[in-house]
Amino acid sequence: MSELFGLDAYAPREVAQRVASVGVAKARMATLPLCLLGVLAGAFVGLGSLFFVIVKADPALGFATSQVLGGLVFSLGLILVVVAGAELFTGNNLLAMAWADRQISTRELLRNWVLVCLANFVGAVGLALLVHASGHTGLNGGAIGQTVVRIALAKQALPWHEAFFRGVLCNVLVCLAVWMAMAGRSVVDKAVAVVFPVTTFVAAGFEHSIANMYLFALAMLVQLPGPAGPVAVTWAGLAGNLLPVIAGNLLGGSVLVGLTYHLIYRHRPPP
Repeated sequence: MSELFGLDAYAPREVAQRVASVGVAKARMATLPLCLLGVLAGAFVGLGSLFFVIVKADPALGFATSQVLGGLVFSLGLILVVVAGAELFTGNNLLAMAWADRQISTRELLRNWVLVCLANFVGAVGLALLVHASGHTGLNGGAIGQTVVRIALAKQALPWHEAFFRGVLCNVLVCLAVWMAMAGRSVVDKAVAVVFPVTTFVAAGFEHSIANMYLFALAMLVQLPGPAGPVAVTWAGLAGNLLPVIAGNLLGGSVLVGLTYHLIYRHRPPP
């Protein structure tokens, strides 16, 4: 079918079939490799966030340049997940396709999401610990650490409804990036498919739950003094951000992308 599109890529209907079949394999993966791949994905997204902060710490850049360039370098995280191989909670929201097609059970779906999300948290926090121990946050006269704290405080201050809808929009773009990467046949195909959706969600200021895990953890380690004493980047603030963002990520990825494409390409009317 792909020849009809004039591309050396899988056609959308073929992508739907691949996403569903990959979803079955992910849902039934043994616990140990699933969790280890989840830890890797948390660290990979953390590396993308680290790269993003370096850009944002440069005050010489204008707003649009800083946002777009920051989004471009953040793409490293999802490229690592897609090409090197890892289990990312936000991308795995596409398992909803296999679930809707009755190829996996609700229990298998929820098991994957819970284990991968927890493993992503371990990977993101573990990377934050390593980065802090390396002295990285002291670069550029401490601007890296100050920028991490500033970003975390802004996320912590978001009203729940804004965090939720930013999470929705973020994971629509993340899952579209994963969807298009599944259409590619080469590393270059997959990398190019990832870059533009990811750059867009970061530049627009949308909320990615796994990136936030890394940024909050590192900000809490830095805890730079503010005008009225220590800054208040806290675990409670992280929870207050993650709950609506994870809910938004789930809606955006599983419903607005996964179930929508299921209805288009995979839905089988009753006999």
